[in-house]
Amino acid sequence: MAEDSGSGAALYASHVIKDGDSFLVANGLGDVEAAAHGLFRDDTRLLSRYVLRLGDSPPALLSATVTRDNVYFIAHLTNRALPPLGGVESAKGLVHLQRTRFLHHERLYERIALRSYSAEPVPLPVTIEFDADFVDMFEVRGCERPARGQLDAPVVGDDSVRFSYYGLDGRARTSVIAFSQAPQVLDAGRATFLIDLAPDARIDLYIEVGTEPDATPSRARFRHAAGLARKRMRARQRRGARVTSTGPLFNAWLKRSRADLALLTSELESGPYPYAGIPWFSTPFGRDAVITALQTLWLDPGLARGVLSFLARRQATDTSTFRDSAPGKIMHETRKGEMSALGELPFALYYGGVDTTPLFVLLAGAYEQRTADIGFINELWPALLAASAWIERVCDANPLGLLDYARGEDSGLSNQGWKDSEDSVFHADGRFPRGPIALVEVQGYAYAALRELARLALTRGDVAHADAWAARAERLRRTVEERFWMDDEQFYGIAVDGDSQLCEVLSSNPGHLLYVGLPDAARGEAVARRLLTPIFYNGWGIRTLASGQPRYNPMSYHNGSVWPHDTALAAAGIARYGLRDGAMTLLRGAFESATQFDMRLPELYCGFSRAQSGMPVAYPVACLPQAWAAGSAFMLVQACLGVSVDGYRGEIVVDRPRLPPGIDEVRLVDLEIGSARVDVQFRRVRDMVAVSVEGDDAHRVALRVRQDARR
Repeated sequence: MAEDSGSGAALYASHVIKDGDSFLVANGLGDVEAAAHGLFRDDTRLLSRYVLRLGDSPPALLSATVTRDNVYFIAHLTNRALPPLGGVESAKGLVHLQRTRFLHHERLYERIALRSYSAEPVPLPVTIEFDADFVDMFEVRGCERPARGQLDAPVVGDDSVRFSYYGLDGRARTSVIAFSQAPQVLDAGRATFLIDLAPDARIDLYIEVGTEPDATPSRARFRHAAGLARKRMRARQRRGARVTSTGPLFNAWLKRSRADLALLTSELESGPYPYAGIPWFSTPFGRDAVITALQTLWLDPGLARGVLSFLARRQATDTSTFRDSAPGKIMHETRKGEMSALGELPFALYYGGVDTTPLFVLLAGAYEQRTADIGFINELWPALLAASAWIERVCDANPLGLLDYARGEDSGLSNQGWKDSEDSVFHADGRFPRGPIALVEVQGYAYAALRELARLALTRGDVAHADAWAARAERLRRTVEERFWMDDEQFYGIAVDGDSQLCEVLSSNPGHLLYVGLPDAARGEAVARRLLTPIFYNGWGIRTLASGQPRYNPMSYHNGSVWPHDTALAAAGIARYGLRDGAMTLLRGAFESATQFDMRLPELYCGFSRAQSGMPVAYPVACLPQAWAAGSAFMLVQACLGVSVDGYRGEIVVDRPRLPPGIDEVRLVDLEIGSARVDVQFRRVRDMVAVSVEGDDAHRVALRVRQDARR
């Protein structure tokens, strides 16, 4: 039997690095060879095979990791027994190989360091196998195309190979792999170096991959680019306030979440923007970015400003059934790949999200309240008016006045809420509803958006519009209470269909209603308590669908799995309705889940109960990292601390704070409030949490704390 290349779990785990619109996914050896692996840029795979061999075999894996700051991938490897090259066979474990790689300015840099620990010279044949297929990301995901463009024969030089592809969209795409020294053998798919490694010697091989040739790879180029890459990442991680605690593992989770957000955030002309997730969604999404910005708004309002600016610039101005666009609607996603450019798919600039537009308005209002940046809101005002007009037009066309959706063409998404899989909305008997469909959480977003518009209009002195939006919000609230409430379940149904019939299904969606504060106090508390029961809370997070419901499947994408961002929104809502200890339970479950996923939360994981599985069960093709999964850590912490910031008053408000079990102190470091920067300390004192503001600007910031009289 052949020797293993390393431990199975470590070998087959995916490791991700990213910079701008480029990212690389590889296995523990650092190899690109699986179907979903590759170096991607702008939704196109530029490197589809990239494999290291010693002789004819892969090296053995010792360890592999991405550094905590998400800059470098590092794999430690060693040789297996090498075949004789005119002499005796070399024993295994004599040569240490370290692969170090990073991305900088959309270019891959790699160093392969070889070090001998043999008392005798080691003849070492090092082979790099490579290829570039230029497939579209949607082809990687399984889409089949009737035709593709022209893939030219690779151009082989002395120390480089150039691949090129001319797409059906008329665009030429290239990929160049270059080596620091000329291989002994180089052809269109393989470079072989015949290295004589002396005792205790070290030899470094440098490789670069980019869309165009550059100077010859070298130690100096590698070190210079590495320093710049780390500097840029540190700058992104310094943005906004930091959360620290007396819990080392808890700190590790928060640091990893912060690092993941920094990795996924690209610096665009409009400001910072968090791409949704790797590998499938490394591109601007509307809904994901807005929710990520809401999760982190209390710590980093600059991210929200960047998101709002980007989305306002891409607001729809025309009607297209193919793109599901209409004037005033906010973008769902944008793609740069060949299939989208050709119109084989509608995603070049796609608007098939019913919730992104009200969420955009909601974020604008929350940003203004957090920062008092009324000047920026004035710049956004035309976009906000256009968004409100779209919301009102859709609601006016619905017989009940609800915000609903129906895709324009079959190429679009059939379900257009955050649960956008085809089977995520159904009736209690399992049948799928006839559209248009009005989701319960979307009505909550629309309600909150209208209330924010009313408040913003008042700040502008526009009383007439303020009164009209407030009245519309109240009508929508009453309709939700009348049409979605299931008195026998003490819960809200998931949706109302095109026949005005309620889908009487117990889902996590009403947790988002709690987040925006739509239900009255009694109903809100009833929903909060139901979400904390075992049919929803599995010990790690809140299931998207309650166990025992039709179509429940803990291994499904949306019908019984756990999504961290969904849990975090529900936790914020549960805390809003007075169950702060319930929010703390959800924080503990998420944190303990993170400890099983290398201190980071994936896009989703399976909904098996904690008692059944003993640990959270991974969903095999979940994005990791994922922006709103990383951001959920901060929304959960905020829900437990009960902290918010009023930018107009220059005030920090803390409502019935709780600290996680086993943690006696949490500190917010460098929290920005207007021009002031302060630290906020939460410290356990017997059965209370004491709160204080510290720093040179502390005298400029007010603190208002409400303690729970029961504690």
